[in-house]
Amino acid sequence: MTSTRLIHGVGLRALEWLHAHRDGFRLELDADPEIGLMDRFKPVGELALICGVIFREGVAGSRQTQLARQLLDHVWRDTLDGGRMLVEGARTEPISPIPFEVYLPLRELGYEQPDIERFTRLNHRLASWSAFEVTPVRRLSLSAFQRRFGLRPEPSVDEAAARTWLARTPEPWTVEGHIAYDITHAVFHLTEWGERPDRLPPHIAGYLADWLPVWLDDWLELRRWDLLGELLVVDACLPRPTFDEAAWEGFAAAQQPDGAMPVVREMPEGDPDDVFDLVYHPTLVAAFASALALSRSLSALTPEPS
Repeated sequence: MTSTRLIHGVGLRALEWLHAHRDGFRLELDADPEIGLMDRFKPVGELALICGVIFREGVAGSRQTQLARQLLDHVWRDTLDGGRMLVEGARTEPISPIPFEVYLPLRELGYEQPDIERFTRLNHRLASWSAFEVTPVRRLSLSAFQRRFGLRPEPSVDEAAARTWLARTPEPWTVEGHIAYDITHAVFHLTEWGERPDRLPPHIAGYLADWLPVWLDDWLELRRWDLLGELLVVDACLPRPTFDEAAWEGFAAAQQPDGAMPVVREMPEGDPDDVFDLVYHPTLVAAFASALALSRSLSALTPEPS
């Protein structure tokens, strides 16, 4: 079984790098009109989701908890201007789900903006919301977020889940990069970001138990660290995680001394903002995988009361 010290160290170093580079969570107010504000909201939403997991699991330690809260305070105050930039995004593109998706995990962590609440409830009453064309796993994400917000999911989470690639358990050797990311996100939403492994349907849990070790080996060999990290999160979401030792050791070895995690192979070079945009996601994934795997592994080590 993988060392809990190794798992903990990956998460701590990742958060230290993110905190040191927190100005990378920025908006581009003069962005191309075809892109607008939305492209730069995504890192903030991902940060909020993963900090929520760190707080929820409660095993990361006081330093990581402090860094996570400081990061959230920074993006809420300095990047989103107290949520007002999300309101601007919702006004500009009322059918875009992005402001809603970014706001929800922040709201769950105590950050509130009344105007985005009103926009969210109004926009979800429009027929265009449910008609908005997205991939099946993206629709699952939106339905799951609607349920968490207190809105009626359309379609239901179960209906949306049934349309995903993973729910059909196709031939496992057909998995490539895009499909693998769809698999990971389907698992994240079905298990509420690892909080409820029991919500993973048995046929999916069995399929993943059989084939996830193979996929971990594949992406470890390819040195695709971002995807390997997400698959390590999937392992921690299973009813019986394996905490794959080779995958974790390879993942930890790829992490830079300052905590950054490359997307694939080696660290990129260049303008600091460009480097941040390339590596913030795998570094966030490293923090996510660490928090969830550490929690599940410690639970496995704790004897049940007699």
